[in-house]
Amino acid sequence: MDKVIVIGAGLAGCECAWQLANNNYQVDLYEMRPKKSTPAHHSDLFGELVCSNSLRAASPTNAVGLLKEELRQLNSLLIECADKTKVPAGGALAVDRTLFGEEITARIKSHPNITVINEEVKNLDFDTKVVVASGPLTSGELAETIKQLTGSEYLYFYDAAAPIVTKESINMDVAFHASRYGKGEGEYVNCPMTKEQYTTFYSELVRAEVVPVKEFEKEIYFEGCMPVEEMARRGEQTLTFGPLKPVGLEDPITNERYHAVVQLRQDNKEGTLYNLVGFQTHLKWGEQKRIFSMIPGLENAEFVRFGVMHRNTYINSPEVLNDKLQLKSNPKISFAGQITGSEGYVEAMATGMAAAYGIIHDKAFPRETAIGSLVNYVSESSSKNFQPMNINFGLFIPPEKKIRDKKQKYEYYKDRALDTIINFMKNI
Repeated sequence: MDKVIVIGAGLAGCECAWQLANNNYQVDLYEMRPKKSTPAHHSDLFGELVCSNSLRAASPTNAVGLLKEELRQLNSLLIECADKTKVPAGGALAVDRTLFGEEITARIKSHPNITVINEEVKNLDFDTKVVVASGPLTSGELAETIKQLTGSEYLYFYDAAAPIVTKESINMDVAFHASRYGKGEGEYVNCPMTKEQYTTFYSELVRAEVVPVKEFEKEIYFEGCMPVEEMARRGEQTLTFGPLKPVGLEDPITNERYHAVVQLRQDNKEGTLYNLVGFQTHLKWGEQKRIFSMIPGLENAEFVRFGVMHRNTYINSPEVLNDKLQLKSNPKISFAGQITGSEGYVEAMATGMAAAYGIIHDKAFPRETAIGSLVNYVSESSSKNFQPMNINFGLFIPPEKKIRDKKQKYEYYKDRALDTIINFMKNI
């Protein structure tokens, strides 16, 4: 039985290890937690979700929804665990993050072909194939090893996690249940703001104290996880066109549109915890309590977790990786997860799957698929200004004949991708 070393028991590492083990590979899965933790993690569970509990849109006519459906077709462990531990979230797939991590951990540890080793990996001097899925918070010595191995300079950006409050501390005399445009069954809690309330909130937010950044670190924020205070500094109405947009959330009685609406999403299966959607932040904890309590309905909110900020690291993948996520200079070493420059939870799972398939079948996923489109971006885009990217239909091969109607175009992408995945599986 061939052996593969997988480094990191996050979303990418667990998916990769599971696929390899199910294909008769012996996997040594290295995870440094709990012996050594990171600034973002709060537990020693595998696949811990540190930023949000949402795996984003569920519909396969949305790019990330299609990515999830492809993973289902490929018998993804992570998507199976997500479906098993999901919580209400309208048109999205969100999970109870604790149950999700517990389910992944139990499944991985019970697999007869997987050996979990709780040690920090500092170099890649293994005599077998290796998958580096060490995540965006790769420890210093391993990061330096990778930097020397790839021969390219590291890039980095900053990521932020949103605060969580207890459901019972939300003032439901002010807040109300609803989903935007009536989609779903009103799973979100909405805190409406008048223009005057928003102006006061905005004024305090842009003047609030943030956690100091080290002088030698230049801050580069990934657009998909922009700290709310950074977004606000772009202009007074930026938030009202972003996470606080009031469109589709009119007053349930008068049908009047609010000036701004803060949405909270269920964070655990019991519905006792809610996170502030779009409120990833780098504010000091005291400032978070003071300013976020200004939101109508959160005047007496109990914050069970404040937002945190951490450095995320990724390699310049187009320079160094092929379409199977293997090092061009040494195909025995593969990469998966956010360290490749893919951004997002589902994308991490997909790159774990892709790295496994590169080893098992020595094949890359077809470009017509969501997985193939994502990996193509990671491995083939311009290396000059390479930036992390979520899956989106802009990464897909366009239809041969132009389709003007967006809905029809997305249906086309969905049908083509799922047909391709099914044929791909048959052929291997």
